[in-house]
Amino acid sequence: DSAGGNIVHHVAVQASDSSFQKLKLVGLIAIQPYFGGEERTESEIRLIGVPIVSVERTDWIWKAFLPEGSDRDHPAANVFGLNSVDLSEVNFPATIVFIGGFDPLQDWQRRYYEGLKKAGKEANLIEYPDAVHSFYGFPELPESSLLVKELRDFIQRHVFVPLDFLDKVLMRQFSKHTQKSFDP
Repeated sequence: DSAGGNIVHHVAVQASDSSFQKLKLVGLIAIQPYFGGEERTESEIRLIGVPIVSVERTDWIWKAFLPEGSDRDHPAANVFGLNSVDLSEVNFPATIVFIGGFDPLQDWQRRYYEGLKKAGKEANLIEYPDAVHSFYGFPELPESSLLVKELRDFIQRHVFVPLDFLDKVLMRQFSKHTQKSFDP
């Protein structure tokens, strides 16, 4: 999720050049992935004062994270910018992208989905109009249960995993973050 969605994108690009003997990357789960660029998007301008993510915070994070002298169009931030890897020739896994309607990064996340589709990759988009960045950390929100169901369905479509085992893994993972459980 968030920065992890950015990291897993770059890992998948690097892994596409590798041939693993006992590992096959079959899916990428991008929950509100943390992408950006120099351009100010409509959602970054409109969503001032929302919880967790702000333009000021993202600017600070990119400045701290990116190599000195780089701007937000660096390929680590802007994965479909001018300096990024062309994914059309990359063996990239099926991807599911989750977006929240009150996430200032939503336009970058949507561009990510659209960039994958344009590159000919299998991509699924799930949008929760009333969700903030990291909404899944609040199990009382209905979108949290919907996210778990979508994750379950995506994993089941791409990997044979017995559903009872998959349910236990997902519940354990989300319970660690929330200290509560909920039905998928």
